[in-house]
Amino acid sequence: MNREGAEEEISKKTLEIRDVVEDLLHLLGEDSTRPGLDKTPERVAEALQFLTRGYHQNVDEVLNGALFPIAYEEMVIVKDVDFYSLCEHHLLPFFGKCHVAYVPDKKVIGLSKIPRLVEVFSRRLQVQERLTCQIAETIQEKISPIGVAVVMEAQHLCMMMRGVEKQNTLAVTSSMLGIFRTEQKARSEFLELIRSGNK
Repeated sequence: MNREGAEEEISKKTLEIRDVVEDLLHLLGEDSTRPGLDKTPERVAEALQFLTRGYHQNVDEVLNGALFPIAYEEMVIVKDVDFYSLCEHHLLPFFGKCHVAYVPDKKVIGLSKIPRLVEVFSRRLQVQERLTCQIAETIQEKISPIGVAVVMEAQHLCMMMRGVEKQNTLAVTSSMLGIFRTEQKARSEFLELIRSGNK
């Protein structure tokens, strides 16, 4: 699809989502034409498309060839990557920090591409467990490293604003592949390094 076609499709989607949001506001007992809400359906439609744009991003295009042959065999860590996502169960945000490590085997990923990869998968309707695994498995698939480790720490508004209403709960998930799964020393080094500076 060319750029003009893509923009036309987005505009059509915006109108369709806007209409659904108008219906939702009415079902909630609101008047979508009153001052303060008259532009809300369109704003929500645009926001939702932004927050779920990961569905329309291609991992290979995001990485853009930034996979480099290099003789480096030590751990590479990118930590404290901010992320925001929407819980697929309630469409409420969850957000936090992502920490990624891998041990290369003759190939590395450009450092700025790791946060971009986190963004691709977080900008979808998600559960934290799947999100964690998708990031790790994609790195494993793209550069076949000796190991990959991903840890995500997040606060979930579906637990904070509703349900149990616990304000200080942090959900932590991990995906350990290769050497990080089989060797305690590698896993411990990674976990210690992501904790350093956060004490």
